[in-house]
Amino acid sequence: MSKRRNPYARPDARTLAAKARGYPARSVFKLEEIDRRVGLLKSGQRVLDLGAAPGSWSRFALERVGPAGRVVAVDTNALELAGDARLEFLRADVFELGPEVLSARGPYGVVLSDMAPATSGSKVADQAQSLELFLRALGLARQCGAPGSSFVGKLFMGPDFSGAKRALAEAYRTSRVLRPAGTRRQSSEVFLVGLDLSR
Repeated sequence: MSKRRNPYARPDARTLAAKARGYPARSVFKLEEIDRRVGLLKSGQRVLDLGAAPGSWSRFALERVGPAGRVVAVDTNALELAGDARLEFLRADVFELGPEVLSARGPYGVVLSDMAPATSGSKVADQAQSLELFLRALGLARQCGAPGSSFVGKLFMGPDFSGAKRALAEAYRTSRVLRPAGTRRQSSEVFLVGLDLSR
């Protein structure tokens, strides 16, 4: 049986472009596009970045929120970012981290989640785990976000996609589904965006 070529084995043009701009990963271009399309990040905001490693989204958020803003980043892996007084990193599992810990550092104007499961090779299992991560991020956004705040969460398309959209629409006055140009062609990921938290 012939082996299929791994599309992630070699850096593509966006990976190289991200590195050239000082970002750890190409994912920055996804957030950059989402921000441009919906007006997500603003000067002075507090941002919660879930699944932050290696740190591209946190770095972009720091640039957008400016000197008066702040980013709280959460991941089980270390960030590849130099020290910045406006950044606080919590090395933790989001399912074990109580909302009170995050709320004490909020409230947040934006909650970001680029979390994804370690893929298993089973599409069904990966989609189910992606949904679990998305719903956890959405729950934390509802608990820790400021009134009128925004949310961006990654999700692998699957049979429960409509349920995820309903959950988002219940919390935010405006909801959108975006697939940024930086998403790899073979990926099933989309980003669900909620604007104007109403709980």
